[in-house]
Amino acid sequence: MKLLTRYLAREIYASIALVFAALLMLFSFLDLIHELSVMGHGDYHLGYVLLYVLLTVPSHIYDLFPVAILIGTIFALVQMAANSELVVYRSSGASLRQMVDALFKIGLPLVLLSYLCGELLAPTSERLAQSLRLRAQNAEVTLKEFRSGVWVKDERSFVNVKNVLPDTSLLNISIYEFDDSYHLRAITAAKRATFVEENRWQLEDVTQTHFNKQGTAVSSLANLEWRSVLNPDILGVLLVVPEQMSAWNLYQYTQHLRDNHQKTARFEIAMWNKLVYPFAILVMMLLALPFAAHHRREGGISAKIFAGIVLGLSFHFLGRLFASLGALNEWQPLLSAMAMPMLFLLLATMMLWFTERR
Repeated sequence: MKLLTRYLAREIYASIALVFAALLMLFSFLDLIHELSVMGHGDYHLGYVLLYVLLTVPSHIYDLFPVAILIGTIFALVQMAANSELVVYRSSGASLRQMVDALFKIGLPLVLLSYLCGELLAPTSERLAQSLRLRAQNAEVTLKEFRSGVWVKDERSFVNVKNVLPDTSLLNISIYEFDDSYHLRAITAAKRATFVEENRWQLEDVTQTHFNKQGTAVSSLANLEWRSVLNPDILGVLLVVPEQMSAWNLYQYTQHLRDNHQKTARFEIAMWNKLVYPFAILVMMLLALPFAAHHRREGGISAKIFAGIVLGLSFHFLGRLFASLGALNEWQPLLSAMAMPMLFLLLATMMLWFTERR
């Protein structure tokens, strides 16, 4: 059985690598086409475009793991079945349980690789890609993150933002305006800032302090228009969405929200998804095993690979749907994260039972 496991591993890993290469070339090509449409903004030339596309590859790898592994495993097993190799193994005494055990052993390194990619490589490279794009397209804007919030240099003003919401609205914003000699001219503090249109923001609940030779003057306003080169695309880089955070950071942030009596559903679901997602790889490999029952009258390799693509995409998009519905309806986070893997595990078990019964 060790010989079978080694042979299976070699065939499956080679097929998965081939599928990954094809999918990554497709997605990178689509990214390249999209970025070429905005090339030329600021210093964003072809070199930056290619580097940006390269830095987004780890995120695509993480997102495509279940799909690529399902398709790659189906391709390898169906090829072996078509060449009667699996028939020989089964005839020589390899049981269904031994085949499942072999697939799980093959899948464990992939589980570890997926976890490392999702926790370390993908979030870091994605942040670098967005920062690179921002700096190249908006050379006049610089951004720094500190414990006091995000600091943005906007021409002769320095802007401090405590929170950036998912809709890119700003909370607790302070604007420090300087004159040509860089003497402090005014401080504007607002509870909220909402983007209106290009170069225009609407500030709410505003307190302004003006400095002049005679002294200071403080005024309070319900609303104030603020003109700035900043826009949601720039500030969106500062917003770390839950799906791009590590499981540990999500846990810490969830505890912070709970201590402050805020809603935690979206972040808890993202945390459990991060923990469950790598083990979905084993479910995908198990789901591929029934396809090894190859009968030419039921369709060739192409038909089975197409079925694998449909199943893989269904897992990807339905998983996101369950996560969104869970956050909106405040379902049990673990249940929302486990729903799709458990559903596909049930589907794989039923397909294996039906295949063995025949």
